[in-house]
Amino acid sequence: QLQLVESGGGLVQPGGSLRLSCAVSGFALDTPSIGWFRQAPGKEREGVACISSSGESTNYAVALKGRFTISRDNAKNTVHLQMNSLKPEDTAVYYCAATYAPRPGYVCYEDAMEYWGKGTLVTVSS
Repeated sequence: QLQLVESGGGLVQPGGSLRLSCAVSGFALDTPSIGWFRQAPGKEREGVACISSSGESTNYAVALKGRFTISRDNAKNTVHLQMNSLKPEDTAVYYCAATYAPRPGYVCYEDAMEYWGKGTLVTVSS
C-alpha cells in the first residue's frame, strides 16, 4: 500500500519560511502525482499545489502562487513544499496526497486523491 508521511511543520514567525517534505513509499513501478492540501481551523480543506509524477508539471492555488513552490526528488521519493513569506492565514494542517489519476493540468482536486498522509501542523504566529 502506498504511504505518505509529512514532516517539517512547526511554529514560524510571519514573514518566515518553512519547507515541508512528503516521503512517498510502498509503490511498485509507477510514481504517483502528488498534491499538497491544507485545512485551517474552522475551514474546509483546500488544494495548495500539485505536481506530476515526473515533476515537470505543476499547478498552484492562485492565491498562493509566488510564495509557495512544489518540487520533487524522485530519486529520494520525496516531494517538497517550500513556503515563503508566511502569513498567519497560512496556519493550517498541511496534508500530502497521491493519485494515479490526476486531473487535466494537475489541478488539485481533493476527490482525485487516492492516498493521504496524516498531516503536519504549520503555525504562523509571532
